[in-house]
Amino acid sequence: MASPIDKGTARPGAVKSADRTVELLEVLSASDRRLTLTELHRELSYPKSSLYMLLQTLVARGWVEVDSDRGTYGIGVRALLVGTSYLDHDPVVRAAIRVMEQVRQEINETVHLARLDGADVVYLASRESEHHLRVVSRVGRRLPAHSTSLGKALLSTRTPEEVDMILPEVLTPLTPNTVTDRAALHEQLAGFRNVGYAHEREENTPGLGCFAVALPYRNPVLDAMSCSVPLGRLDPEHERQVVAALLDAARTITELLRQFGR
Repeated sequence: MASPIDKGTARPGAVKSADRTVELLEVLSASDRRLTLTELHRELSYPKSSLYMLLQTLVARGWVEVDSDRGTYGIGVRALLVGTSYLDHDPVVRAAIRVMEQVRQEINETVHLARLDGADVVYLASRESEHHLRVVSRVGRRLPAHSTSLGKALLSTRTPEEVDMILPEVLTPLTPNTVTDRAALHEQLAGFRNVGYAHEREENTPGLGCFAVALPYRNPVLDAMSCSVPLGRLDPEHERQVVAALLDAARTITELLRQFGR
């Protein structure tokens, strides 16, 4: 299941109906399965009659889909269309895609672009290695920043105090190798600040090592690019090639974005 989205209370100045609509869509999008009305009511604590009417409106507009036989609700195709539009119009994605393809061709490993969103990274684009085919794309998915090289690269551009403000109190492990001790994570990030890139081994996915660089075209830095490599192919020479390719790509993308006044 995706990382939970902070629902919290209504935001100051928020329009109540709009706030509820967004919260409902976020809950549905974060779930790894369709949810019943009762489950949504338990999660959101809206009056059941109001929640039902809101669901019916969103179903009619295509933002929510309903399985009438099971009485369950899931995110609808309209959300996909809006998400695709976001990627199509995002200047960072547009600038990075060609460079990502060049990196993939150069080192023949999978390359990702992601953005920091709260305590998570959200995947914006991927270019897969020819060595294997991923069954499910990572684009649009979110993972805890502390468990990924992408997130570590972005966190390393912050001060330790800023990192503590971003991350939750408890760091959840995704694998037995995920660094969840805060002091150890801070030590790791300090090392990454010194070398200019981040890396992890099997903290996110068993059998994979990953390297990442932040794209420092704006402050605070929000975007990063990574390369995932199966440990069986990760010898010291290949590691040097991957890191060099990523650092060069970061410079190229940053220069492109600055030229076009991102």
